[in-house]
Formats: sequence, structure tokens, C-alpha cells
Amino acid sequence: MGRTSDAREKILTRARSLIELRGYSALGVAETCKAAGVPKGSFYYFFESKEALALAVLDEHWEAQRGDWVRALQDDVKPLSRLRRLFEGTEAGLRVGQQSCGTISGCMFGNLTLELSNQTEPIRERLQQIFDVQVEMVEKVVAEARERGEVTVGDTREAARSVVAQLEGQVLFAKLYNSTQHLEALWENCLSLLSARRTDTTVISS
Repeated sequence: MGRTSDAREKILTRARSLIELRGYSALGVAETCKAAGVPKGSFYYFFESKEALALAVLDEHWEAQRGDWVRALQDDVKPLSRLRRLFEGTEAGLRVGQQSCGTISGCMFGNLTLELSNQTEPIRERLQQIFDVQVEMVEKVVAEARERGEVTVGDTREAARSVVAQLEGQVLFAKLYNSTQHLEALWENCLSLLSARRTDTTVISS
């Protein structure tokens, strides 16, 4: 059982690396198995298709990232401070990736959305579900900030969608320019988008 579990994990790990580097279209079953050091026949023991593998990679990646989002947005500081922590964590993650491999790979979810949204319905649906959860998580924080009078927005759902879209778009720019400097103004832009109260210094500094 242990060996079986190890083989599946090796395939997932290598597939994730290949997807991050070259995208889904360039992902091959034979190449993935070779890189993972497992027999090609083992692949179909775990996954019925390349698409099934990609869905498993997405689920595993989101499970890890969702943990990061939960920690960033946990209710231990003011709402806007939680949002800022999410932005700072995203930037820090990109910098770590850049230092380890020399390039910014961007967001796997955003990359696959651009590549596959019109090609494979199951993956499109899974990506939509992931982004919907992200919006829901941010919306709770935005709604609390509005209740506290820290922001002025009408529709908290749409405001949260705009925040997630802004964050995703800036990550895309970071990948394009291979630089995190495009993320530096992101927090100030978010405050403007939410019509945040600038009289409260904790909104900007903590």
C-alpha cells in the first residue's frame, strides 16, 4: 500500500512541475511517468486519463493553497489587515518560487484558465469552483469590513470578485515581466477599489 501511494504521489508531483513549467497541453503521460520514475502502466492504475491527472493536480494544489488562504484570512486581526496579509503572502510565495527556479510561474489556476477554459469542460468547471470559493472567502472579510465602517461598497460579492480578479491579474503581470515589482502597488489599489477609510491608520499599516 505504501509503495502504491508513493507511486501516485510521484506522478502527481512531477505532473504538477511539468504543468507549472509548460502547461497542460505539453504534458504527456509517458514523459510524466519517466520523470516520476514509475512504469507507464502504473499511470492508468491511478488515473483514467491525462485530464483526470490534471484534475487531481488541481485538487492537491488547491488543498494546499486553501490552507494558506484560511490562515491569512483567519479572524485574529481587523478585516482589512487580513486581506493585506493575503496579498503579502501571495507576493512572498511568488518571490520564493522565483528564487528557487529563476522565473515566476504565476498562478496555476490562472494559467490553466487561460489555456484550457474553452477546451475541457471538467477542468473549466473545477477552476470555476476554486475561484468561486476564493471569492466567497474574500467576501466574508469584505462584508465584515463594511459592517465595521472600514469600507464603502454596495455589493460585497462583486467587490470580492474584483479583489480576487485584481490579485490574479497582478500575478499574471508578475509572470509576464518575471518581476514582483508589479505587485508593490496592489494593496493601495485594493484599498481604493473598496473605498477604504484612510483615516484609520491601521488600514494601511497593519
